[in-house]
Amino acid sequence: MIPDSKYDNRGKGVFLVLTAGIFWSFAGLAVRLIEFASEWQILFFRSTTLVAFLVLYLLVTRGLAVIDAIRSCGKIGFFAGFSLSLAFCTWIHALTHTTVANALFLLSTAPFIAALAGWWLLGERVTSTLIWFILMATVGVVVMVAEGYQFGTLFGTFMGLLSATGFALFAVFLRMGKNTDLVPAVLWAGVCATIISGLMVLFTGVGFEVTVRDWLLCASMGIFQVGVGLVMFTHGAKYLPAAEITLLSLTEIVLGPVWVWLVIREVPGILTVIGGVIVLSAIAGQSFFTLRKGG
Repeated sequence: MIPDSKYDNRGKGVFLVLTAGIFWSFAGLAVRLIEFASEWQILFFRSTTLVAFLVLYLLVTRGLAVIDAIRSCGKIGFFAGFSLSLAFCTWIHALTHTTVANALFLLSTAPFIAALAGWWLLGERVTSTLIWFILMATVGVVVMVAEGYQFGTLFGTFMGLLSATGFALFAVFLRMGKNTDLVPAVLWAGVCATIISGLMVLFTGVGFEVTVRDWLLCASMGIFQVGVGLVMFTHGAKYLPAAEITLLSLTEIVLGPVWVWLVIREVPGILTVIGGVIVLSAIAGQSFFTLRKGG
């Protein structure tokens, strides 16, 4: 048996991407378990610990070369990081103003938003099949928005869509700079989110004082739920085609509502379930179609 064959690499990629999705899926539960910290406090302490983790990780893996990497990523890296930071900010507000299931299902529309943004900004081709799946996903979103309007969670629904848009733009900027090392863009995202949330903490007057329990939950989100998950995903993604990555990362969308149901018995509304099934079916259909075509 030849070590490190393409089959070994694919198995490694599947394991890493699946595990990353599992780490990411605990975001909703962690936010629900926080007792007193506000959204901006959660975001601030999650972002500061994420930055600390990423700096340490980059220094261990790249040494002082990380400084050159940050410089070389240029404006594209900064805009990619800024887009991701906006996704971070709106994601926390989505989780605190609607059900975890609704927020996650809305977040899962990011690949379709990225496809449309890529067509608009980069001139990337959008197939007729993809258009049908985008329309299908749009129907699912409309169903979930209807529930948000009905139950007074429309703000959380809107934040979920903004978060998906932020992640989609992050992906598009990464494609713009595909010939550049843009891993430091994630560090920019953490820095921007820290600055934005820190200013909002000061502006709202809530202060930076939180309980030890809440700080530990925020720190665990920054280090493990986002940081470790992101590192595993980055390493695993290079071994797999994009369509397969999309399918495997659905573990976050599927498991997220399960954790909050098991621990705190949060049950999503029927329209969220219906809309979510429609969106996930669109994503799965597009991914399977792409894999069959060998793209």
